[in-house]
Amino acid sequence: MTETTLDEEDMLKWAEGYARKQGWTLNTDNKQLGTVIRGLVRNKTRFGRPYCPCRLRSGDEEKDRDIECPCIYHKDEVATLGHCHCNLYFK
Repeated sequence: MTETTLDEEDMLKWAEGYARKQGWTLNTDNKQLGTVIRGLVRNKTRFGRPYCPCRLRSGDEEKDRDIECPCIYHKDEVATLGHCHCNLYFK
């Protein structure tokens, strides 16, 4: 397992808390989970917001708020697919 940064630990804690409030869990595949968490941290560092790493930014800040984690699509995806597109949140 790779060493995590403090930012990754904070992002993971935030994601765990959010999942718990929704009655969900996070991905149990630690490799996939780590990839998504690192992507969220990277996007927050680069762009100032934790944009979903599995979605493409348009460059329009207002439009891109739709893909800020948790994105506007995640609840429907979890309800219909059992997980969100990024495979972060699971029913």
